[in-house]
Amino acid sequence: MYKTIFLSSLLFLTLISSCQNIDEPRVKMVEVHPETKIQVGADQLDKYLPILLDQRVGIVTNQTGMIGNNHLVDSLLSRKVNVKRVFAPEHGFRGQAANGEHVTDGRDDKTQLPIISLYGSHKKATPEDLEGLDIVIFDIQDVGARFYTYISTMHYLMEACAENNVKLLILDRPNPMGYFIDGPVLEKEFSSFIGMHEIPVIHGCTVGELALMINGEKWLKKGIQCELEVISCIGYTHDSQYQLPIAPSPNLPNMSSVYLYPSLCFFEGTAVSVGRGTEIPFQCFGYPRSEVGGHLFTPKNLPGIAHHPPFENQECRGMNLSEYGAFMMKSQDQLELKWLFLMHEHQGSDLFSRPAFFDKLAGTDQFRIAMESGKSEAEIRESWQPGLLEYKERRNKYLLYPDFQ
Repeated sequence: MYKTIFLSSLLFLTLISSCQNIDEPRVKMVEVHPETKIQVGADQLDKYLPILLDQRVGIVTNQTGMIGNNHLVDSLLSRKVNVKRVFAPEHGFRGQAANGEHVTDGRDDKTQLPIISLYGSHKKATPEDLEGLDIVIFDIQDVGARFYTYISTMHYLMEACAENNVKLLILDRPNPMGYFIDGPVLEKEFSSFIGMHEIPVIHGCTVGELALMINGEKWLKKGIQCELEVISCIGYTHDSQYQLPIAPSPNLPNMSSVYLYPSLCFFEGTAVSVGRGTEIPFQCFGYPRSEVGGHLFTPKNLPGIAHHPPFENQECRGMNLSEYGAFMMKSQDQLELKWLFLMHEHQGSDLFSRPAFFDKLAGTDQFRIAMESGKSEAEIRESWQPGLLEYKERRNKYLLYPDFQ
């Protein structure tokens, strides 16, 4: 934990953030060091290679599916595992597609394996996609926020596997936001691909734990359940502050963005930019003609990173939170709402320019309605507590790791 003596200086850095325009992104993770004592599921080949013996294998993965310096797909092929095809989530197999950008089927240049997209209009594997497969592996690094779509891809995969009698093997990875739970619990009528389950924004589960919950709570269509096996991490607890060794997607390039993402993502349903198309996506916010902050930035269309982002080629003014995200957010045990309230104070009803999308992100319309009616942050947080308490009791049944204290 960081001592409060640093707080004032970090807030000062935030308020006087750089006024330079930013044109080119850095997409490589910087200054991150994985915890060497933690072994992710994919590292434990001795546990799952026997499961794959004489099996026809499909793999759902992306650039985060690594075993040391080698990709899972390459590692399995080198061990003569019969990998038949690869399925790609949002951002593609190599993680090179921008948010919302169409991901196409194709063939991997390195392995020549066929790649089937599970994004866009084809979110769920068809019987033809799974034909001839005995088992599908899911190995993707999640970030622990309900609206991060990899867990929705996992949901549809579980459903397809259940319908087609294909086993699902999940190689678990730590949740970098797994040390707390917060936010409104999703209400069924607001279910979408950016939020499919009755869980809070910060759900505190690894993908393996969440898959067990989806199966156990019978959240798949018609209450079906898939044949599921999880290879758990070794050395991980929910108190772990796990540093991601690889950027999980183009607009989360470092741990600062990962920590800030759940709090800033609400701005995606408003008239405020979160820095898509800049060097620091999800580490700043602002809009044209803003009077808040001193950070200037101009979003650009960046192929593979930001596909025609909000306020493209328009100078925005706001706040740079890079330092705050890197040094302060990791010590927080709740979503940071002060920036959303700040912009609502300045923009009023004009803030919620995409109310339906904001409600999908929140998983409810009550958050927005409460803000518009003048409810305080404390009152809004209090309204979340009954749902969070019920969720925590449900979550306890599916935990694979010692919980946070």
